[in-house]
This record gives sequence, C-alpha cells and structure tokens, in this order.
Amino acid sequence: MKGNNESRQKETARLEAFSDGVFSIAITLLVLELIQFLHPQNGESVFTFAFHNWEPFLAFVIGFVTILVCWINHHHAFDYINKVDSNFMWVNGFLLFLVTLTPLPTAILAEFLRTEGKAAIVIFGFNYFMIALAAYCICAYAYKKLLVEEESRDFFYCVTLTYRYSIFYTFFAFAVCFFSIAAAIILYMILFFVFAFPKEFASRVLKIKNRKITNRQIQS
Repeated sequence: MKGNNESRQKETARLEAFSDGVFSIAITLLVLELIQFLHPQNGESVFTFAFHNWEPFLAFVIGFVTILVCWINHHHAFDYINKVDSNFMWVNGFLLFLVTLTPLPTAILAEFLRTEGKAAIVIFGFNYFMIALAAYCICAYAYKKLLVEEESRDFFYCVTLTYRYSIFYTFFAFAVCFFSIAAAIILYMILFFVFAFPKEFASRVLKIKNRKITNRQIQS
C-alpha cells in the first residue's frame, strides 16, 4: 500500500513538473514576441518608440497575467489531486495545449489592437474561454474519478464549482468582446483578480454552501 501511494505521488509530481515546464516555455514565448517589436525607426528614442507602440506592451502584460493566473490555479488544483490516470493526462494536456497557444492570440492582440481591435480581442477572448473550460474539465474529471484526497473532496468540489462559474463568466466576456474592447478588458481584469486567489475564492464558495445547508436544516 505504501509503495502504491509513493508511486501515485511520483506520477502526480512528474505531471505537475512537466506542466510547469510548459507554462514557463509559454511565458518565454511571450517575451520573444515582445522583443520582435523593438525596432525603432528614424532615430526614435526608446521612450518615444515605447510611447507610440504601447499595444505590444499591453498585450504582453495581459498574456503574462493570463498564463500566470492559469499556472496559479493549476498548481492550486494539484495541491489536492494525489493520483492520475491515462485519461487525466490527456485532459491536462488539453489545458497545456491551450496555454501554449496563448502567445498567438497575444501577438494578434498586439499587432491589431489599434486597427482591428474587436477582432483581436475576440480571438483572445475565445482562447480564454477555452482555457476556463479546460480548467473545469481537469477538476471535474479528478473529482468524478476519485483522484482527490478523500479528506479534501468537499473543498475540492467547491474548487470545481469556481471553474464552472468561470466558464459562464468567460463566455459572457467573450460576447462583450464583439461590442466593446474596454469593457472586455475590464471584465478580464476582474477575472484575473478573482482567480489570482483561487483558494480564497473556493473558501468563500464553501462557506456559502455550508450556510445554505445549515439554513435548510433549520427550516426542516
């Protein structure tokens, strides 16, 4: 039994380490994309060039925060997942696939924010909606297939709920992208802030859930 537990922990650790490597590569690609824009012309100074070409820097910040928040939430989920199976690896791979794609919509956002801003933010928004869907799939699968520590299942269920909520939120933000760039960016900033603290968010969901259960018991 002890050997099986150690083997499961090793498999989980390897999968998380591999995932961390993918996240770090995706962030590196963002930086490389930003460097390509650094070609001042006509003797422009660095500050003048940066002022006239602020879109790549904004896109880099958005892309970096996107990947960072995804990594924080991925790490948070793996705090409770203590074993994996073959299907789970594919589900996790789906999320990593979307993370590695993030530099592409970020580059499109940087290149076309001024000329075709709505189309660029729509592409970025769709990518983030798919990331939210993949994050939910990871937690939902882990919860359903009992890949989570038994003593943490109630809390992990609330973690899964937060990602279910994020699907609806990111779909709404994606729809807003078609109408207003500024409103969409504000919605994503709110999303980034909330999911920058996934444990605290899940704890609030758990408290609300327990309060409802308590109220029902009192009423009955």
